[in-house]
Amino acid sequence: MDIFTLPRLGLLVPPENPIAEPEYHELLGSEMNVYTTRFPVTPGFTLETMEMYNEVLPDVLATFGTMRLDGAVVACNASHYLLGPDGDRAFCAELSERCGFPVQSTTLAILDLCDALGVSSLTLVSPYASWLTELSRGYWEKAGLTVDRIVLAPAGPNPPGRGEEKDEDFNPYLVTTKTLLERIREADVPEDGTVLFTGTGMGTLPAVAALAAEGTRRTLITSNSAAAWWARRTAGLAGAGEHALLQRIDGAVR
Repeated sequence: MDIFTLPRLGLLVPPENPIAEPEYHELLGSEMNVYTTRFPVTPGFTLETMEMYNEVLPDVLATFGTMRLDGAVVACNASHYLLGPDGDRAFCAELSERCGFPVQSTTLAILDLCDALGVSSLTLVSPYASWLTELSRGYWEKAGLTVDRIVLAPAGPNPPGRGEEKDEDFNPYLVTTKTLLERIREADVPEDGTVLFTGTGMGTLPAVAALAAEGTRRTLITSNSAAAWWARRTAGLAGAGEHALLQRIDGAVR
C-alpha cells in the first residue's frame, strides 16, 4: 500500500489530550493518514481557555501550512459548546471556506451522526465538572435533542460514589473503562436508547467494545467515532470501514 496516496485528516487537539490520536488511528486504521496540531498550552482548563481556543483556531489550522488535507477535525467539544449549534455551523463553514477543505467540529459530527441515525433523545455520559456538564447538555438541547439522563464519569481508579462527586473529581483524561462500564450499568439505560460518550479526551473504545460484546442493542456514539465517521464520508471512502464500531454505526445508518 502506498501510504502517501491515502486521504489526509488534520486533527486539532488540546495540548494535554492523550486519547484523541490513539483513538483516531484505531478507528481509521490504514484508511487515512492522520496529522495532528495542538492548541496553545494554558495553566488550566477554564471558560477563558475555551474562549481562547475559538479565538486562535484559525491560526492553529494555519500551522498545517500548505499541506494538502482532505478535511480537518477540531477535537475539542468544550470550546464549541460555547458557540451553540448555529454558531458552531457558521464558524466551521467560515473556516472551511478560508482553508479550502472541510473543517468540522466533533460536536457537529455528533449532530450529523444523530441526524443520520434518526436519534432524538440520548443518555449523556459526561466526564466533566458540573458547570461544563450543564454547558454540554445545553448544546445538545439547543440542537433539538432530548437529554433523558446524565451519567457522570469521574476520574481515577477509585472514583467517589454516586452523589459524592465534586468538580475536582472530574478529569476526562483520567476516566477508566471500569468506571464507564459501572456507571452505564447502574444507570439502567433502555436497550433501545442512545448513549453519547462526550469528550474527545475520554478513552471510550474499550468500554464500547465491552458493551457491544454483551449484545447491547443501544446506539453507542462517542465524540471520536462520530468524527471518524464524518472523516471517512468526507474523504469518499467506500464501505463501513475497518473498525467494528464504525461498522456498527454504518449498519445503523443504513
